[in-house]
Amino acid sequence: MNIGMLWFDNDPKVNLDTKIERAALYYAKKYGKNPTLCFVHPSMLANTASKNERPENGGANSLVQVKNISTFGIEVRSNRSVLPNHFWIGVNSASESPTAA
Repeated sequence: MNIGMLWFDNDPKVNLDTKIERAALYYAKKYGKNPTLCFVHPSMLANTASKNERPENGGANSLVQVKNISTFGIEVRSNRSVLPNHFWIGVNSASESPTAA
């Protein structure tokens, strides 16, 4: 994902899935496309991490936690560059199909 929307949600009464759902609904309304990828701070996935963890590029220190939200088909990944309670959401470049010329 090269371009995305940064969303902030620090509501302590709402779980991660609902926060991503809110961001996805706003993104779809604003841009006319459903997002497919969302980056969050690793601490936001700490409670959801388990069998969905996988090492990125084989490095022990570069753990990427991946969680699929089936309702919207959004892949959620951790990224240390994203601040806590922020969501960088958009369309994964790999999932976009090339347009016909």
